[in-house]
Amino acid sequence: MLSYTKHKHKTSTKWVTFVHGAGGSSTIWFKQVREFRKHFNVLLLDLRGHGNSKVNLKDAFSDKYTFDFITDDILHVIDHEKIEKSHFVGISLGTILIRNLAEKYPNRVESMIMGGAIMKLNLRSQVLIRLGVIFKSVVPYLWLYKFFAFIIMPNKNHKESRSLFVREAKKLYQKEFIRWFRLTSEINPLLRFFRMVDIKIPTLYVMGREDYLFLPSIEKIVASHANSELFVVEKCGHVVNVEQPLVFNKTVISYLSKI
Repeated sequence: MLSYTKHKHKTSTKWVTFVHGAGGSSTIWFKQVREFRKHFNVLLLDLRGHGNSKVNLKDAFSDKYTFDFITDDILHVIDHEKIEKSHFVGISLGTILIRNLAEKYPNRVESMIMGGAIMKLNLRSQVLIRLGVIFKSVVPYLWLYKFFAFIIMPNKNHKESRSLFVREAKKLYQKEFIRWFRLTSEINPLLRFFRMVDIKIPTLYVMGREDYLFLPSIEKIVASHANSELFVVEKCGHVVNVEQPLVFNKTVISYLSKI
């Protein structure tokens, strides 16, 4: 089972489950935990191979990494904790896992908060992934990760986010990175389906104005999906919860309190 941490609230029965992105860990939510604990029960996960969720020997030689496979890891934790329903807060690739969980198990998802959401890969990001596929076995993964981090978070005010993600990525093994990277090269059909289907679950997208790769596609999705809202954070890039935590916390807690 995944490594996880929970914080129980004295009176609230509502749960908020945080799902990080590829190369990160539950520590990226350090600017959220204190505030969210005041209002909700909080569950923080380390995805397979990340943080304290070390790969066991049985899985070390398995290549069965799919989005369904990793999504079910999350379900096992909330089942184990007997959490019938939770709000889910994700960042970057974590938003794809949350959306997949909502598709497979809609009765377990109260709402979705999609921070720095990835719902479409534009031409530029697809070219980057193709380059990564070509070089992933010959170039040290940390070089690739730093390169991608800089492309996604290029501005000076994105430096803290870049540094945090690179620091967490150092804890991954090369083989683990390649498995997750292979996932990113196979997500186009999945994202196309997500864009087409307006799922009947309240969804708030929280995007940075400077998230140039991913914001345009989210604006189109929100315009066509009745259950979706968009909040754009000014002077902010891809990792909204790290770069603008006060705005992120206030916006998300306010949204969840109304549901």
